[in-house]
Amino acid sequence: MYRKLILDNGLRVVTERIPALKSVTVGIWVNVGSRDEGAGEEGLSHFLEHMFFKGTKSRSATQISREIDALGGELNAFTSRETTTFYVKVLDQHIKPALDLLSDIFRQSRFAPNEVEKEKQVVLEEIRMVQDDPEDLVQELHAEQAMKRHPLGRSILGCARTIQELRRAQLIRYVRTHYRPQQTVVAVAGSFNLRELTPLLEKSFGAFMQPSAPRMHRWPSDVSGGLVIRKKMLEQAHLCLGLPGVAVDHKDRYGAYALNALLGGSVSSRLFQEVRERRGLAYSIYSYLSSFSDSGTFTIYAATRPREAARVVELVSRQLRRLRSRGVGDEELERTKSQMKGNLMLSLENSQSRMSKLAKDELHQGRYVSLEEILAKIEQVNVEQLLRLSHELLDLSRLSVTVLGPVSRKALQSVVN
Repeated sequence: MYRKLILDNGLRVVTERIPALKSVTVGIWVNVGSRDEGAGEEGLSHFLEHMFFKGTKSRSATQISREIDALGGELNAFTSRETTTFYVKVLDQHIKPALDLLSDIFRQSRFAPNEVEKEKQVVLEEIRMVQDDPEDLVQELHAEQAMKRHPLGRSILGCARTIQELRRAQLIRYVRTHYRPQQTVVAVAGSFNLRELTPLLEKSFGAFMQPSAPRMHRWPSDVSGGLVIRKKMLEQAHLCLGLPGVAVDHKDRYGAYALNALLGGSVSSRLFQEVRERRGLAYSIYSYLSSFSDSGTFTIYAATRPREAARVVELVSRQLRRLRSRGVGDEELERTKSQMKGNLMLSLENSQSRMSKLAKDELHQGRYVSLEEILAKIEQVNVEQLLRLSHELLDLSRLSVTVLGPVSRKALQSVVN
């Protein structure tokens, strides 16, 4: 059962009671991410996510860790390009102490100078981890290439220089600017008593106030075509191919999801079957959509032997051209829609995923979107819509290709242009 409450300070609370579960997840979603960072702030959103766990006015970092372990729960956070999220998941009987702990780190974190300096080293190690993971690294390089200087193309982690130069005063200023109740959604999903939960939420977040401040202006990104190769001595060549996608509230978003699913979203998809199963050219190949509030990208990833990189790019391009020229048959589309429905239902079988859906619905749509509505939208996708979307999105003249590994430009130039 869904309920929405707006506190006097403007903070929105959305809840979904699921009595069959024994767990409950509470999430705090702030509508700010890496795309909102200004010059010299690159990586600050993610760094702040770390700092909220490093001690409050009443708890040390060690006490925070011990308390959540004593509850047998999970306390964590993550940063995206548009949001920063803090959440706690516990058994329903522990919701009161869990909510107290979560609200304390969100409202009363100290950002002590010595903790800031220590955490810089932790985040620098996280950046180094990406440099050592070619699958992650090529996708970061690709975002930067495809979106050029747009903030959406920057690494969420930032770069070593900006992290090293961060100061506590920047963190405080950033929180005061962006962490405002009107830009915050608290989502609760799982087993709870709403009558008991409501006063707890009002006590935890009702006094959350920040002075008004202008928000950073967001503007849509675009995808730039071309070829970028980063030479690195690896056993495989890691490839990213990108095209424009759709915004999170686009009228054809379910059609775009279907295109992604049938092209590279599963083991029965065209790319998986063609590149891996029929030709044995890759162990890993998949596609995904990244949808933002005002734009989006469509990305294909593959890893193959360096000498086969050009062939894989050509096979991917061939499948894109085939979709644009021939479209999709009724039988393939029905299989894809059935897969999408099954994946959706299975993905929402726990309180954490239901909490995330609640918050995203509120942030992106401003309302609750029922499962029945989503299933109906998926069912409405048709072959004519997919053919039109293929023409709009899969334009190879806008294809951006990023390669990480021991591959020469000459080997790929002819298949990219």
